Amino acid sequence: MKNGKSRAPNRTECAHCPLSKLEAFRRFEGDELAYVEKFKTGELTADAGTTIIVDGAHNAHLYTLLSGWAFRYKILEDGRRQILNYAVPGDLLGLQGSITGEMQHTIEALSPLTLCVFERDKVTDLFSKHPSLAYDITWIAAREERILDEHLLSIGRRSALERSAYLLAFLNRRAHSSGIFTTKNNVIPITQQHVADTLGLSIVHTNKTLKKLREKKLIEWRDGGCLVLDEARLSELAGWEHTDEKRRPFI
Repeated sequence: MKNGKSRAPNRTECAHCPLSKLEAFRRFEGDELAYVEKFKTGELTADAGTTIIVDGAHNAHLYTLLSGWAFRYKILEDGRRQILNYAVPGDLLGLQGSITGEMQHTIEALSPLTLCVFERDKVTDLFSKHPSLAYDITWIAAREERILDEHLLSIGRRSALERSAYLLAFLNRRAHSSGIFTTKNNVIPITQQHVADTLGLSIVHTNKTLKKLREKKLIEWRDGGCLVLDEARLSELAGWEHTDEKRRPFI
């Protein structure tokens, strides 16, 4: 990690994981909980703007996002950035490095966050001793692929207005399902530059597009980010229908 990392003062016991209390996530069964507790080596906290994983690095760890937001991106030599996806609590970070040996993207904290830390070298042991957890990791990877399919469709075929509506509806839905929103704060902590870099638009075009969504009273733009006022209408505008998921796995 770079810029502002710190080790969490208190480790959250897996038996008391706040994610397991949410309807969105499945419960551990049998001896899975004890195994995950041993698999986990600790926790890290990071400030917004901290680089969690660097493109090209051989990272020794995997992370589960316990709280907060992150995003992953690639950057061209001239500095142009493409944001690939966003991560919310329950998402697994760094799995790609377990397969290819090195990461092919960078991950940055979008907000202050907490990470559960796992040793990457022990993934093989997990697959051999706990096929149910191995299936969970496969499920997580397949789900990520499905999400990226939808993102690619959006960039390739949706108009700028439809792209923006889709992205904000998508992020709002993911935030609700992961329990990241609170009664006091339902703001998605992104800037207009994040939106532009996700959708492949100029910042000027992005500003004009988001203004149209504001005029339709679908969103409000605040200092802390974007507040979605009407997710259903955003989804309708984008031609996107989210898939209701049963309890999803996490490690």
